[in-house]
Amino acid sequence: MSTVDFSEFQRLDLRIGKVLKAERIPDKKKIYKLQIDIGEEEIQTIAGGADYYPPEYFVGRTVIVLVNLQPKTVAGIQSRGMLLAADLQGKPIWLTVEGEAPPGTKVR
Repeated sequence: MSTVDFSEFQRLDLRIGKVLKAERIPDKKKIYKLQIDIGEEEIQTIAGGADYYPPEYFVGRTVIVLVNLQPKTVAGIQSRGMLLAADLQGKPIWLTVEGEAPPGTKVR
């Protein structure tokens, strides 16, 4: 396993986000378009798991989001962040927090 310097880790802007909306994408069976409150703004992301979870699963959920990931267009939709998840044999297990942490709270 390779290692990263602490200064490299500090470049990642990880925040608490709250999913406001989850929508199916026409002709896509494995991804959703999500609208996420990250405190000072709302961002749109693409997230996998549509083959395991209904869209209602995401709405209202508190998630961990990498917010300074370079934007990428997926299925014609610009994704401006990435939800963190464990990978259990291909099934995403979304990372969240226990207790109350408002959207935008930094994760360190």
